[in-house]
Order: sequence, then structure tokens, then C-alpha cells
Amino acid sequence: MKTVVISQPMYFPWVGMFEQMRLADVYVHLDDAQFSKGGVFNRVQFKTQQGTPWLTAPLAANNLGLSLNETQLATTGWQRKHFTSLQQAYSKAPHVEEMLALVDEVFAEKTDSLAALGAMSMEKLAEYFEIKPGNIRWSSRMNVTGEGSARVMAICQTLGAERYITGHGARNYLDHKALEAAGVRVEYMNYEKRPYSQLHDEFTPFISTLDLVANRGRLGREVIVSSSVYWRDYLR
Repeated sequence: MKTVVISQPMYFPWVGMFEQMRLADVYVHLDDAQFSKGGVFNRVQFKTQQGTPWLTAPLAANNLGLSLNETQLATTGWQRKHFTSLQQAYSKAPHVEEMLALVDEVFAEKTDSLAALGAMSMEKLAEYFEIKPGNIRWSSRMNVTGEGSARVMAICQTLGAERYITGHGARNYLDHKALEAAGVRVEYMNYEKRPYSQLHDEFTPFISTLDLVANRGRLGREVIVSSSVYWRDYLR
């Protein structure tokens, strides 16, 4: 069953995104989605002794209303600050050097595109954990139109999808019956949020996957295990 997963590129996102990617035959970066202020496209939380602050990649001026692939990052300088913040927060983690090396690889690409930064950070983490979708595509290069559920339908039909797996936010806009009528089985992620050893107090799942790298190294792959559930069962 050919499985498609579609998601906006995000900056070093949480483990749940890689659980989705793990299930995909085709993974689509929805890079022409509109940027929204307050989202997680350019920011992510990490753990420190003081709590879970945000790492936020600053944007250039006049980005409101643009798509992610049109949204420009601010000039250089913030990358070193992010690197230093991570270095300090995870100085006692057993695999901190591997985590910092991965961050360095992403920053070395020197892109000024928010979509490219997010996609690179996700692909580098996926490669580290040996998560390899059969194919990675970019929605902006697929010549598909529409918004919301109609756009999902267009992408799935273009790719010949038989199954579409998505995160929980899609329940608010997805036309499940229309997709099913078109031969696409819709499933939602059943996030386990499986715990692992972390620094700085009790476990929290909703932080950057860089935390998993720093604390578990490549063995972190063992917690990237969540499966999916049929949409009718999920909504029930």
C-alpha cells in the first residue's frame, strides 16, 4: 500500500515528525504552505535547567503573507547563538558532540530560505536515525493547486497514494470521506511519546529531536516507533 505523508518543513522538530516520516513511501515537504506567526516552522523548544525555552530562527522583515519557500531568514549570526545554547544545555549529555556535529552540518548549508532550513534539519535527523522514505518531494515543484483538504487530495492523486498518514491537526479540515471515495485510506498518527532518559528533570516529548540525539545517540531510533490508526477509529 503506497503511503504518502505531507508536512510543512520545520526547524529540528519533535520526534513525532520522524515517526510520520518513518511510515512514508513518499514524504512531501509542503514548502509552499503559508507562513503563520506563532507556528513551529522556525522555532522549537529544547531542555535546559531553567525549563524548555525556544530556539527561534529570526526572519527578515516583510515576510507576512508569504509561503514558507518565499520566507527569508535574517542575516547570519543567530546560528552561532543557537549552537552555543545547545552546547551549554547539553554539555553533560553522553552524545552531545554527535548532536552538535549534526547542527553544524545543517548550518554549513548557509541557506536564507526558511523552507530549505526546515527541510535540511529534518532530512539530516532522518538520515542520522536511518529513516529513509523511498522518495522525498517538494509540493512547490508538483504543479498542484487547491488549499486544505483539496490540496491534500491533489497531491495524493498525483503520487498515486493508497494511504495518507497525517498528524492530529488535520482532523479540523480534512474531508475524510472524499479521500476515501478517491481510493485513499486516511490514517492518523497514534503517538506513543515513548520516554527515554533526558537531562533536566522529568521527561517531556514535545521538544526538538536534537534532545534524543544528545541523550541516546543512534540508539534513539528505538523510541521512534509510533504507528497509525484508521480515521474512523481515531475520530471515534
